[in-house]
Amino acid sequence: MLPRETLATAEIPGGDRLTLVSHGRDFIIMLGRDELMGTRMQFSEEQLAELTLDRVTAPAPRVLVGGYGMGFTFRAALAKLGGRGWVVVAEVVPEILDWAKGPLAHLTGDTLDDPAGEIVIADVAALIDDAVDGTTPRYDAILLDVDNGPDGIVREGNERLYTRTGIARMRDALNPGGVLAVWSAAPDNKFTVRLKDAGFAVDVQTVRARPNNKGPRHTIWFAERRAGG
Repeated sequence: MLPRETLATAEIPGGDRLTLVSHGRDFIIMLGRDELMGTRMQFSEEQLAELTLDRVTAPAPRVLVGGYGMGFTFRAALAKLGGRGWVVVAEVVPEILDWAKGPLAHLTGDTLDDPAGEIVIADVAALIDDAVDGTTPRYDAILLDVDNGPDGIVREGNERLYTRTGIARMRDALNPGGVLAVWSAAPDNKFTVRLKDAGFAVDVQTVRARPNNKGPRHTIWFAERRAGG
């Protein structure tokens, strides 16, 4: 059996410790003792970007991604847009970018230099607030992958994103017709109800963690802000 090798650690502000480990050719980010993400199960995080942008009709979408992680969603969004838009990622752990440029550089490639993308060291809620109060333009898509789901809170304070107030703030940060997409390791019917109560048109899909219908089942909510809503 191949041993796991610890490559680096980082503290989440108001949360647990992240550990980057290698396991043969695979890389995994651990949250405490739990696997948060890994190179063997990246498909659903890529689908978060691809399936969302399939629903966005703006010709040059402005996209906000909550959480860089290993960059799966960011890279998929850039590839899907093909330079016709803008992708900004909010990441609260600065060391994540050090890992992207170091041990995970083979995954990152040149995407951190892509002129259509930007990584901001900030709480995604702060960028959402900026769009609501007009400090920045509103978004055509908001993609959240900062937790393991509405109940799988990784960082203290993230729970506000999934409350009725937090959902309303995200709705107001979207242009009409914009899409809020939320990744989760498990379904959550109560969260679906909160999205609908906020006036979103909601579609819940199950996506496998790996291609060819393999791996664990993950949940993605696609919530569209209705025109005039």
